[in-house]
Amino acid sequence: MAVIIAPSILSANFSRLADECARVAEAADWLHVDVMDNHFVPNLTIGLPVVADLLSAVQTDIDCHLMINDPDRWAPAYAEAGAASVTFHHEAARDSVGLCRALRRSGARAGIAIKPGTPVSAITPIAHEADMILIMTVEPGFGGQAFMSECLRKVTEVRDFARSRDLRIIVQVDGGVSAATIEQCAQAGANAFVAGAAVYGTDDPAAAVQNLRSLAESAIARCAH
Repeated sequence: MAVIIAPSILSANFSRLADECARVAEAADWLHVDVMDNHFVPNLTIGLPVVADLLSAVQTDIDCHLMINDPDRWAPAYAEAGAASVTFHHEAARDSVGLCRALRRSGARAGIAIKPGTPVSAITPIAHEADMILIMTVEPGFGGQAFMSECLRKVTEVRDFARSRDLRIIVQVDGGVSAATIEQCAQAGANAFVAGAAVYGTDDPAAAVQNLRSLAESAIARCAH
């Protein structure tokens, strides 16, 4: 599967989000938007009105990661607004299968995320309902945290499970992804990578995206031989 680089605007300048998105538009595949409600995670970011405004201002696909309580109620609206991907946390959902189906009906890819402490076995019975599985490599809630390499075994578990069932699932990693860690993630089986500070913390975010892509593609190519 193709490498997907999704810069996280959590690390961008919130006073000029459209401009920050434009800085990576030519290089990025998706723009990753973290929605936090200060309940599921101890942080409060943005919600549907800001996402809707972004959708009208950018051409790049929006990849929404909902770190919120009651996603069964709130997640479909992000798909209806036009988000290309909507990912919710299995730990917060009442009916992950039904929610995946609702998101797809609304035109979005359905993503299921799990926190570092949640085993892959919690989602393997329903993985076939998802378009994407997101493995958190930090505790969700804040950007700039240290990468948790012990989570990579879960990436491999998901990729191996998908291959064993012939499922074309995107395996995404989020948290501490940088030039120093992206090759490990790719070798473990990820093909979609969320990077915040590693992109927006540089002088040239577009060049940072291109470098991350090159590193991931090279790592995947090495694994194929």
